[in-house]
Amino acid sequence: MILASQSPRRRQLLEEAGFALKIRPADIDEAAETGEKPTELVRRLASQKAEACRQTLSQGPADGLLVAADTIVWSPELGVLGKPSGADDARRTLAALSGRTHHVSTGVSALLLSPTCEVLDASTFVETTDVTFYDLTEAEIDAYVATGDPMDKAGSYGIQTPAGRLLVKSISGDYDNVVGLPIPRLMRELSLLTHHDTGILWPLQNITTAIKA
Repeated sequence: MILASQSPRRRQLLEEAGFALKIRPADIDEAAETGEKPTELVRRLASQKAEACRQTLSQGPADGLLVAADTIVWSPELGVLGKPSGADDARRTLAALSGRTHHVSTGVSALLLSPTCEVLDASTFVETTDVTFYDLTEAEIDAYVATGDPMDKAGSYGIQTPAGRLLVKSISGDYDNVVGLPIPRLMRELSLLTHHDTGILWPLQNITTAIKA
């Protein structure tokens, strides 16, 4: 599989699912268009990343699969919350999220490519998970920011890190989606693309054999 992303979290999730990856990040303009809703934004960006990556290829991957994704943190009240510009920006974001429920939406574009990189089939979707934070004290926010954990993460937190998970009171939806890629749904979409007869695409050959047996 080709992963059109340099996110270490997406890479880890897909490798844990059994995929051998080639990393080919896509460089596109990620600015929102006028009036574009958050879910529309991530769907469009995922599609554009997949296409931008495809156009750089001279040969399709062995399994024919290319996956691109884009994740945002947002709420109707706060808008889209990107990566912090610095420690003070991270503190402001975390204070705004304190005691509130926000949304994490990931747009995913999966392409099935021919050996000559023509698109044989495609699936694009958006998965959204609701995340609720505990009420955070100023001291808790300062301590978390001091770890450096928020600096490269949309919304200024990482649910998968030892410190970041302590901010989260509850989630409604797919945990992997908050990390960066909704693996359970993606596996089902890839099964449809590849016409796999189990309903779920299992990359590991021994699991596939066991299911068919």
